[in-house]
Amino acid sequence: MVEFTVPEVDYTRYTNRQLAAIPLAVLAVALLIIGGWYVMTGSPVNQGIDFTGGTEVQVAIDGPQSEAEQQIRTAFSAEPESIRSVPAQNVYVVTFQSDPGSDAVQASELEQQAEDAGLDVRSISTVSANFGGDTQTLALGGLAVAFLGMSVLVFAMFRVFVPSIAVVISAFSDIMIPLALMNVLGIKLSLGTVAALLMLIGYSVDSDILLNNHILRRSGDFYESTYRAMRTGVTMTLTSIVAMIVMTITATLFGIQLLAAIGTVLVFGLATDLMNTYLLNLSLLRWYKFEGVNQ
Repeated sequence: MVEFTVPEVDYTRYTNRQLAAIPLAVLAVALLIIGGWYVMTGSPVNQGIDFTGGTEVQVAIDGPQSEAEQQIRTAFSAEPESIRSVPAQNVYVVTFQSDPGSDAVQASELEQQAEDAGLDVRSISTVSANFGGDTQTLALGGLAVAFLGMSVLVFAMFRVFVPSIAVVISAFSDIMIPLALMNVLGIKLSLGTVAALLMLIGYSVDSDILLNNHILRRSGDFYESTYRAMRTGVTMTLTSIVAMIVMTITATLFGIQLLAAIGTVLVFGLATDLMNTYLLNLSLLRWYKFEGVNQ
């Protein structure tokens, strides 16, 4: 593993409130974005056809992108939900929202319309609205169960409220902030991005438990233990961020939208984890060590 040089921040210059203020403010903004999105759209985050149901058509067209997109729009009677290009192959992925009970008819009609317009149809796939709704329930239920299981495990490991709740709050923030950014960046919730959120729970728990173990269970004073944990934790997280950036750039260049979305969510989530672990979690642990245990 590549080891990054981690500067030793002088935490004594900042109060616990100052350390916690930044991550809590970012979390509050994220929750406002998610809440506002829910009020405007009825959903906290835009959902892909994995959850809403729909039809995806891949067509190959030569020529400038603007002309190709215009040709695609005029070829179909229904307005596409989105048109994404795959530059390396001159292929366009056209997505349509579908109505329950008419998926198969819609798919066949779309394929016929594309062929009548002279478009080279490479593939066509459909997800029914009912199946998408069931998939959404299972995926979000799995995310909730994973978070709950993580919380129970953390409380069982430390058996002390403040260090345990610090890990849970950090993990919660690590999920909410990327969700808000997905709305801002136009990334839709899909099975792939749900998997990325599940991975963020694991990354968050790793770094937070590492910090808690060094401070609560190992020898050395508070700041010595903190810097020791940071050398390992920051190196681990930065290495993952670099790997995800490379994956995102590569997937974008080759038009692999799913991997690009997963990589983007993980990059922002891992950066958020650095902030939450070494500002929010650390401030709660310092309060517990120097003030909370004496009350």
